[in-house]
Amino acid sequence: MKTISEIAALTGVSVRTLQYYDEIGLLHPTALTTAGYRLYDEKALAALQQILFFKELDFPLKEIARIMTDPGFSRQETFQRQKALLTAKRDRLDRLLQLLDQLERGETCMDFEAFDIGGYIQALEDFKQTHRTDIVTYWGSEEHFDELIRRCREHGPNIAQNAIRYYGSVENYVTAMREQMDHFSEHMQALDALQQEGKVEENQRYMLELVADLTRDASDPEVQGIVARIVGLTGDSSISALQTTENWQMVIDAYLYNDKLIAAIDKKYGQGASHFIGEAAQYYFDHQKTVHGPA
Repeated sequence: MKTISEIAALTGVSVRTLQYYDEIGLLHPTALTTAGYRLYDEKALAALQQILFFKELDFPLKEIARIMTDPGFSRQETFQRQKALLTAKRDRLDRLLQLLDQLERGETCMDFEAFDIGGYIQALEDFKQTHRTDIVTYWGSEEHFDELIRRCREHGPNIAQNAIRYYGSVENYVTAMREQMDHFSEHMQALDALQQEGKVEENQRYMLELVADLTRDASDPEVQGIVARIVGLTGDSSISALQTTENWQMVIDAYLYNDKLIAAIDKKYGQGASHFIGEAAQYYFDHQKTVHGPA
């Protein structure tokens, strides 16, 4: 058994951090001395090592706790997943370092492969590992979510363009998306609240107005007026926190690039309806300095 100070010296994790892990239920000490001091055995040390691997991959503490307390948690399978994720992270950093070496030598290198949406794809992969229940609930199966990831890879240039437009860089976009994913369950609960407030029915009326004539240009003032009313719905509700640039861009990307959604929307409203809605919403946000409502 080791004391908390010995664990801190061995791992580089501060005593205060270890105390905090105990407080939030992430890593409890194996035992307490009669004086109340924490003691840790080899099993606790192995759990701490697992936690540090997750932290290296930028997993939030609450998600680490959720994974490690899952009845189906397997240390061996988790090690394999962590290895795959760290390998992908290493490969991306290697490409960046190689590019910097070339630039440092004075070479002209217009290679932008290192600045692709790999970080966003990684965020989706991480989300898949930490929100399996949510994925099955809202996507139907992990296979459907894998298809979403495939489509994101396919439309990488478009996603990167929007990321740079609204966030300044793909990296900033990934940070924002990770924050949204961390609170996915809360957002789904908020959408349920929208249903209870009657906003879904109101949104449906506006959508019917929007797709009444798909030959109109996305910039048509009437079209943009309808989009503005749709955008304003959440701002008038009790869950206005949903109305963020990140959320709206995710919705727009879905209308433009999600094959499953496109097929469903086109079947409901007519051929080309999904792209029309996406383009109209994209034009709206391209020409607005801020989102109407909290951002």
